[in-house]
Amino acid sequence: MEGGDIIRWTATGCGILAAVIVSLNLGRRITGIGFLIFTVSSVTWIAAGYLEDLPSLMTQNAVLTVINILGVYRWLVFKRGQRAT
Repeated sequence: MEGGDIIRWTATGCGILAAVIVSLNLGRRITGIGFLIFTVSSVTWIAAGYLEDLPSLMTQNAVLTVINILGVYRWLVFKRGQRAT
């Protein structure tokens, strides 16, 4: 297995695992961990896109990285009752 294959399969596995975790909605902490894993997946896809010269894949996953970071913030950092600033 080549380096590119390892990167792609890591990204794929992380994406599948994160989707299962988030879909189960097992509470704030577990869902937040799912978003952390989604972030790893999207960053890994950015690396794969870079190595394979696929700017569309890199762009899509750059946006997904931002969305996933928002998910991490919402589920792991932001506490209910706080006012959003």
